[in-house]
Amino acid sequence: MTLREMEPAVLPRPARATRPIRVLVVDDNAGFRESLLTLLEAGHLQVVGEAGSGDEALQLIAASEPDVVLMDVRMPSMDGIEATRLLKSDHPDVGVVALSGHEDQEIVRGMLVAGASGYVLKDSDGDEILRAVTRAAEGGAVLSASVTPQVIEDLTVALERERRRSRELEAAQEALVERAVRRQELVARLSHELRTPVTVILGVAHTLATLHTTPEQESELLSRLVTRAQDLARLVERFEMTVDSGFTEWVDVAAVAREVAMDGRIRVVTDPQVPQVHLNPGVARRILEELIDNGLRFSPQQAPVEVRIGASAAAIAVRVIDQGPGIDPNDHERIFGPLEQLEELNVRIHQGAGMGLALARTAARAMGGDVVVETSGASGSTFLWTIAPSP
Repeated sequence: MTLREMEPAVLPRPARATRPIRVLVVDDNAGFRESLLTLLEAGHLQVVGEAGSGDEALQLIAASEPDVVLMDVRMPSMDGIEATRLLKSDHPDVGVVALSGHEDQEIVRGMLVAGASGYVLKDSDGDEILRAVTRAAEGGAVLSASVTPQVIEDLTVALERERRRSRELEAAQEALVERAVRRQELVARLSHELRTPVTVILGVAHTLATLHTTPEQESELLSRLVTRAQDLARLVERFEMTVDSGFTEWVDVAAVAREVAMDGRIRVVTDPQVPQVHLNPGVARRILEELIDNGLRFSPQQAPVEVRIGASAAAIAVRVIDQGPGIDPNDHERIFGPLEQLEELNVRIHQGAGMGLALARTAARAMGGDVVVETSGASGSTFLWTIAPSP
């Protein structure tokens, strides 16, 4: 291969240079290598060595101290990509300009990833090769016009892919942090709530152990002890629900709802073909139990509670519709706070620790969904559990 079209193309020597740019030429074709030497010398560049392979080039680097290496891509024993990678690892300040007779995009990407500062084709005119060497010596880069558009397109696609991946990772990180914060808050609040039944249990036990009581008083105290122990057991069970929410599998929500609806007052209505979703089956069951239990407790005796399940592209929607007295709009969020109950203690007729709705919401959010009061009025309330569809 010759450089006939390169010979008359000579760039003027940069005025600011204090010494010629030192160049090491690496190519397994001796004839083409000789043409390159002629071009570089005519362009006022100093050739400090030449090599016919990648191995030989690496051995010459330390002694020749080039500013730029003109590196052929396809060579025996060690190709230009591997030679560039090793060269840049040991001599990161040395610029590398790839020389190739091919526009193969895989080769272009391979050389650029290995650390090449530029990529020019062997049939380029002399100006382009000299410009690439000069730019590499200055820390810049030059790509042949024929490969630049594809390289830019590839880099644009790769950049967009990395941006998308970065956004996904950021969203996943934010979700993990949010879940961790919610669980930490729940643990702190639950530990506070656990003290109430434990204190009552200890107080009743102390009374039974130290005071003389009538059989009626003893029976009442024992009954209170059993009630508080049961409250404590339920709290622990509900807490386990939130801890397990991260372990998921494919779940048929409609089937779970029918299993929970053992009470004759509960009616389950589902749209046809509600898809399965990734949930923890035990936690899904407990969320439904909490919502249904809340509906039954606040509805008149014998009044039905309806569970309605539908699906859309955006979410699976599970609605629990009761016939309770309704909830003031100002309290729609407050009822989901741990230990919150709308009834005052001295007039309370619906028993409970005030943790059911809080734990149902926490568990739903831990699995990517939510629980909210959708509507409420004098004729009843609708609690909505949304479940993100699984991919």
